[in-house]
Amino acid sequence: MNRREFLIASASLAVAGATPARADAPRELRIGYQKTAIPLVVKAQKRLEQRFEPQGVTVKWVEFAFGPPLLEAVNAGAVDYGYTGDAPPIFAQAARAAIVYVAVIPARGYGQAIVVPADSPAQTLADLKGKKIGVAKGSSAHNLLVSALESANIPWADIEPVYLAPADAASAFSRGAIDAWSIWDPFYAIAELRQKARPLPIDPKATTQNSFFLANRDFLAKHADVVAAVNEEIAKATAWAGDHRDETAALWAEASGVDIAAQKRSVDRAEFSFGPLTDAVIAQQQAVADRFQRLGLIPAPIVVRDIVWFWKQSA
Repeated sequence: MNRREFLIASASLAVAGATPARADAPRELRIGYQKTAIPLVVKAQKRLEQRFEPQGVTVKWVEFAFGPPLLEAVNAGAVDYGYTGDAPPIFAQAARAAIVYVAVIPARGYGQAIVVPADSPAQTLADLKGKKIGVAKGSSAHNLLVSALESANIPWADIEPVYLAPADAASAFSRGAIDAWSIWDPFYAIAELRQKARPLPIDPKATTQNSFFLANRDFLAKHADVVAAVNEEIAKATAWAGDHRDETAALWAEASGVDIAAQKRSVDRAEFSFGPLTDAVIAQQQAVADRFQRLGLIPAPIVVRDIVWFWKQSA
């Protein structure tokens, strides 16, 4: 099945609200996750194991430090399904990765920030001109930095991005090797509590960023019923987490090894919603892609809708 045929078939299923006939179940379901957010709840509660192991499907969890390497694994078929922020799928689609959006956590952006040390003279984004800013390349924090600077009419060339994975950026920030850090929770909360990091004010429109669940294109074509079932379990876990924030914080702390105080702060400002991609979400993600292309961060325009699977939730 080529890409066009796959998209037509998926769209037809979505319009009909049907679940495709069950193909042979995979022997193993490989889930890419980070030590943050809803996948930790799903993993700790063994929701996927309870759903799939009676069918003879083994569930394997594969940990990643952040989104770009996770999507590299999805593209390569080493992982079937995974969770990332908004920027990694843009870079992956631009590189013609075999990925498909299958669900979204719409977010208001409270769990991310551009932070500076407590004693930094910087009070606004304009004060970062000429400064070194740590950021994970291709991550949601990369988009946050780009969109925040754009909202303040600060050219990208006016700052010096220092591309570092979150753990390396945390070390650089604590020893003063970078002047600011664009980052997400729980790293954001940890920096607040340990280094008294201070977030700079940002236009709220620039901080609104969605998080996505993506599947390998070939896996989805063969096992759309499995992907739909994974989505159903994540939806249940999301609803549970929103109603049990203290328990969620404790669960995240145990699963990640991050201090409970930092995880509680992360959970308190997290959004717990989950569902199919909507036209509004697709438009927001397209704006991210267009922004990156204008700045030359991806080589050519892309169309986000081309790789969206319109999952139909059960009634």
